[in-house]
Amino acid sequence: MISLPPLYAVADAAFGDPVELARQLFDGGARLVQVRNKLAGAGALLRQVEATLQIVPKGCRVIVNDSVDVALLSGAAGVHLGQADLPAAKARSLLPPNSIIGVSTHSLAQALRCQTEPVDYIAAGPVFQTSTKSDAEPTIGLDGLREICASVKLPVVAIGGITRQNARAVLDCGVSSVAVISDLLRFEDVTHRTEEWLRYNSNLCQSPWTSTS
Repeated sequence: MISLPPLYAVADAAFGDPVELARQLFDGGARLVQVRNKLAGAGALLRQVEATLQIVPKGCRVIVNDSVDVALLSGAAGVHLGQADLPAAKARSLLPPNSIIGVSTHSLAQALRCQTEPVDYIAAGPVFQTSTKSDAEPTIGLDGLREICASVKLPVVAIGGITRQNARAVLDCGVSSVAVISDLLRFEDVTHRTEEWLRYNSNLCQSPWTSTS
């Protein structure tokens, strides 16, 4: 089972160059960054992930959004899959043995189904309304998140509308980590905002995450 850092930062190309965003997130203290570019082709995404891996600090990790091929070719730590992406079992067969696989879930039924699949963690949400996806699923709220955390044995990453102010309430639901996008990236100085975010939530210990058997 993996242990995730409480802050799961996402370098989303909708907010700028994901390589530069990742650099600022790492400089601000993030220890796990997902590179996300929904509009890029495989070649462009591969170049961005490879460039990000050139600047990743020791003890930190990079996850690729959606693309198993890019995760494999780049040597990234793993991949995060949506419900419409390649099945986790197929991804597991293609990636190196220690690769991390996460899957987005939007209901208790989907979360429970992941427990029968070769998945390392699930993302549950959107918890609150989010502006980063035009086709976002209905919100599950804190009650729905709490039910998922109580029902699954996999680490849970909460996602969707999570801010500096509500992160504590989200973590109290039993999640292992909170995925944050706009509450970090919409600021001019992402490094400063990440530092500020972590100071405000000083209880979020940012030790490097590890894999355990």
